[in-house]
Amino acid sequence: MFPLMAVGKAKDEHPDRAAECGFSFTVPCFSSLDEKAIKEHLAGDHFFWLDLTAPSEHEIERLREIFGFHPLALEDTLHFGQRPKLDRYGDYIFMVFYGARVDDAEDPHLQEVQMFVSGKYLVTVHQDPLPALAEQLSRLEGQVLHSEQFLIYRVFDALTDSFFPPLARMDEQIDELEDAILAGPTDEQLQRLFAMKRTLVGMRKVVTPQRDLFARSIDQLAELPGLELDERDYFRDVYDHLIRISDLIDSYRDLLSGSTDLYLSTVSNRQNEVMKQLAIVGTVFLPLSFITGFFGMNFGWLVTSAIAPTWTFFVFGLGSLLATCLVLIRFFKRRGWI
Repeated sequence: MFPLMAVGKAKDEHPDRAAECGFSFTVPCFSSLDEKAIKEHLAGDHFFWLDLTAPSEHEIERLREIFGFHPLALEDTLHFGQRPKLDRYGDYIFMVFYGARVDDAEDPHLQEVQMFVSGKYLVTVHQDPLPALAEQLSRLEGQVLHSEQFLIYRVFDALTDSFFPPLARMDEQIDELEDAILAGPTDEQLQRLFAMKRTLVGMRKVVTPQRDLFARSIDQLAELPGLELDERDYFRDVYDHLIRISDLIDSYRDLLSGSTDLYLSTVSNRQNEVMKQLAIVGTVFLPLSFITGFFGMNFGWLVTSAIAPTWTFFVFGLGSLLATCLVLIRFFKRRGWI
């Protein structure tokens, strides 16, 4: 349990002024299911944050017994992979919200967080460790906050801003891919382009509905008993970030489409260059084939009459071949083909 100092019912944006007004209370954060402490806070109507990572079925059942969560909401908690959504159950809201992270291979991955929000508590459940939420736990420890709504905002803000580092890394990867494609296109680069496109499509399927969901969730949160939303400016800031993320995803999809076109055009240009070189070689050998073919068909006459002396063989025979090659090469250079 990490004790956090928070200031409630104070709309001043300066923590020191809020503290001077006397509106302060402790907001504990639990990273495990401490039933005794949680029941004490519920009975005393003290706001707290419970963050669970990969809870077991037994722990999910204990959540139902302690908080009285609806079976449908708990069923979604047992099966991750839900779409972003918001369901109202009496005095609390069940939300599915997404963040993102970069793995060791520098590939972005979506992270699903399921939230139970009310005027008494915030419960977050996720399958894998979330660096964004862990950072909030460490940063908020001992810090004076505006209100319990500000704590909820910090969670939403941390999950939303977690999309920016993966997208920034993807922007760098697109630039690196474009430079590599110009240097020399390979099959691995094309596979990487398609993999990044699939990643962006997956992000867009999450961010777009999440953006639209959050636009109306601000009012839904304000209607919760005991959770008067006096931090609307902060929640609008989260919504603005979601719009920026959605725009970035669309922009990077366009960049990847342009990179794919660049790859295809580069491959086509290189293929045309090879075909041009082969055509030049074939053009050079065409008159040579004619000369040697003519010599072969008239071999008897040439030996007895035309090139009887030895020097005529080198002058007319080999000399005509060499002169033809030199004339063709000079012609190709003047045309800029070689």
